[in-house]
Amino acid sequence: MGVVVVNGAKLMCPFGTTPATLMATSQLTILGCSKPVATIMDAQFGSNITSFGMCSSLANPQVAAATAAALGVLTPQPCTMMAMGPWQATKSTVLVDGKPVLTQESMLMCGMGMGRISIISPGQTKIVTD
Repeated sequence: MGVVVVNGAKLMCPFGTTPATLMATSQLTILGCSKPVATIMDAQFGSNITSFGMCSSLANPQVAAATAAALGVLTPQPCTMMAMGPWQATKSTVLVDGKPVLTQESMLMCGMGMGRISIISPGQTKIVTD
């Protein structure tokens, strides 16, 4: 079973300093607890996902450059998350407008810092898929 994710869900990256907020914009007609249900297409930094604060991943070129300039002292830089494709859905049989819905178990990989973005709060707890 998976809890369906809706607009306003909270996300976390292991290399970020703060949770981000998910803004479901891929569809606006199907609601869960009066909020748009998120699909695997809600994966764009800025329009769907707010910043995770400061990034501390050395796989992020900006962090690596700042750390090298600081003679090896880890120097976090502002998050510039870059999704590696859509979310990896766990319930591909539940569709909204032909797109799989996100559940709390879904994940997204960041190509900038190589972090695995997870859903720490789905934005609601009443709607569950089988």
